[in-house]
Amino acid sequence: MKISVVGTGYVGLVTGTCFAETGNTVTCVDIDKSKVDKLQSGKMTIYEPGLEKLFLRNQKEGRLHFTTSLEEGIKDAKIVFLALPTPPGEDGSADLKYILGVADHLGKILTDYKVIIDKSTVPVGTAEKVHAAIAKNIKVDFDVVSNPEFLREGVAVDDFMKPDRVVIGTESERAKKILNDLYAPFVRQGNPIIFMDERSAELTKYAANSFLATKITFMNEIAQLCERLGADVDLVRKGIGSDERIGKRFLFPGIGYGGSCFPKDVQALEKSSQEVNYDFQILKAVMDVNHRQKLHLLPKIKAYFNNDLKGKKIALWGLAFKPNTDDIREAPALYIIEELLKAGATVATFDPEAMENVKQIFGNKISFEETQYDALKDADALVIATEWSEFRTPEFDKIVSLLKNKVIFDGRNLFDLAQMEQLGFHYESIGRKVVK
Repeated sequence: MKISVVGTGYVGLVTGTCFAETGNTVTCVDIDKSKVDKLQSGKMTIYEPGLEKLFLRNQKEGRLHFTTSLEEGIKDAKIVFLALPTPPGEDGSADLKYILGVADHLGKILTDYKVIIDKSTVPVGTAEKVHAAIAKNIKVDFDVVSNPEFLREGVAVDDFMKPDRVVIGTESERAKKILNDLYAPFVRQGNPIIFMDERSAELTKYAANSFLATKITFMNEIAQLCERLGADVDLVRKGIGSDERIGKRFLFPGIGYGGSCFPKDVQALEKSSQEVNYDFQILKAVMDVNHRQKLHLLPKIKAYFNNDLKGKKIALWGLAFKPNTDDIREAPALYIIEELLKAGATVATFDPEAMENVKQIFGNKISFEETQYDALKDADALVIATEWSEFRTPEFDKIVSLLKNKVIFDGRNLFDLAQMEQLGFHYESIGRKVVK
């Protein structure tokens, strides 16, 4: 099948590459010529484990192409995916200008039937707006479908190739047949393709991400209670996670969620609720708690240094919002760095993938080190903001030899309390007792 993917950001590049992997011919379209040139030359523009191998293989096999021309990109395609950004506006609503702009252009150039698919996360009613934008200038049949993605950064290739479910919003039998054939290779083990109306599909994506954000936030609230009541959040997590009605996933406390999805989608769903005069109180609380949680370590750090961070050097491990990605959107580390600098501290950082992106924000205000241990040299304390695997079992002897003080503030609960006590660290984490 011939497919076009408009937009080569995170969702678009994963989508295009994975569809090519199952034998489809895919042309990805982007207006950014420098990005397209880079992709055409075989260079990745995002970091995602496992994606580069598929990208290079399918490009070599002639199944994956890139162009800046929308006309060229959709010419022979039966299916056109819109994988375009929907950034939050000042009021929290999703900005649809990119999607509707492309839809308007499509209406002027379509010459035969195609299935136009909203792959981006969009508010309820977007499919109708896309349909109207295309219909203004078109004389051939077409269908607009909502097909939200459920990709987790860091494991997106596995999520795409072996999805828990595929949600397709359309009431067109013609589109259903085409998409059922398209997704058949991905659901051979029996996971469902769930057909529904467009509005329900659009809401499904927002509901899923908002529920997971709420689950994370609930555990962060429990962690706050644990610190005040002398309980251990890790034990509480195991105790409730073994209940199959709750499940083990998304119960790990920390310094808040970030990334491109949860913050934006929770905000957009709450805004959509306002527009229909519904007060979605849970989502308001989720956003408020998550904002506070990102700075939860700051009072601990300041208290340890008697509220005087001037001249202190803080080492920071982890800049991405989660491991196995270079995505720094809404990353807690950015908020921590900002506050540390305001307080007069200097900050030395290390992240395996995200440092180039953070340089665009902070420039030379902070240092970017070649290794995690380089960041520790003569630092007064270590702060851990992202749970990269290589941070989980470090050489503690080396940490001790490099730090001025044996002090760690851990926003991801990487280390065992008994081990920290045995090693003689002052160790503060989330929802657990302080080791002194």
